[in-house]
Amino acid sequence: MRNTAAKAAGAAPRRAGGPRWLWDWRRRVADMYGTVRASEPRDGWERWRRTRDALFATHPQSPFSGRDLSGFPGLPFFPYDPALRFAVETEAVAGAAAIRVELGHDGALAFTPFARTRGLAGHLGSELTFYWIGGYGGGVFLPFRDATSGRETYGGGRYLLDTVKSADLGQDEAGRVILDFNFAYNPSCAYSDSWVCPLSPPENLLPMPVRAGEMAPTRS
Repeated sequence: MRNTAAKAAGAAPRRAGGPRWLWDWRRRVADMYGTVRASEPRDGWERWRRTRDALFATHPQSPFSGRDLSGFPGLPFFPYDPALRFAVETEAVAGAAAIRVELGHDGALAFTPFARTRGLAGHLGSELTFYWIGGYGGGVFLPFRDATSGRETYGGGRYLLDTVKSADLGQDEAGRVILDFNFAYNPSCAYSDSWVCPLSPPENLLPMPVRAGEMAPTRS
């Protein structure tokens, strides 16, 4: 089993307000993605942004908890680009070693490669690997880095799918997975060292710049 980096792996992640508020946060995120899947892409993206801004500005589970948010302008995003929305086929990945991620007080997780995109390379220079999160219930995880990482976007990479937390745009009528890079978002540890997040592994580096989704955060 390989090891991979996690942001602030030795720190205790903040859980402001305890499990009650974490439950509420996840319910709101699940409702948000359900609404997005039922909407036209750009309308869904606008609603997604507004909801994320509201959660970050007001919710006890926000990575911004404890900050003075008067005049909060909203999270930084590239303009919506419909050319960066894809419906991709997938192919199975067999026999790949799991990646072990240490998450501080949350313990360790195993991320096992189980599928790979088919069709992104012609647009973005490479394919991406889907990971299965080990543990009760499991889930799909798709992080990535690209040529903007560390400059225009967060250096640790961004997330497209994290189904444990309901971040999932679903499939099209042909069963292809919807990957809309306009919905790429920063992990919470990009905004606060109180959070612990798995970073994107080297194999999920796209050589092309992806100027869509959330931009590099402003830390204060």
